[in-house]
Amino acid sequence: MNDAVPSRLELLQFARRVVVQQATASLAQLDGWIAEEQRREAERRRGEESQPTPPEWLVEHGLNRRNLVAVHLGDCWTVRKSARCVAASREQAVEALRQQVPACTQCRPDTQLGFLE
Repeated sequence: MNDAVPSRLELLQFARRVVVQQATASLAQLDGWIAEEQRREAERRRGEESQPTPPEWLVEHGLNRRNLVAVHLGDCWTVRKSARCVAASREQAVEALRQQVPACTQCRPDTQLGFLE
């Protein structure tokens, strides 16, 4: 058996090899996290790009689906996920306002349409 005590230089070289090995493993782990985050970002961007453009105008129906409740801009936050709104053309929105359907007080589509009573 060799009971020789390693020299200080051998211990330092061993410590360096351990640090290099651990750093390499840590870098590989970080690279994996970076690649995963890049994949998520790309997926999020693809999802945003594939969203249909919102309509320019919306007409909100009442609960019985026959009466009209309000006219909104297409990006109005008050009806963002409402199932009671349908897309409308500019002409349909103006006609609804002419028929006394109220304009949303938050997004003010009557101002955008130039419809002032």
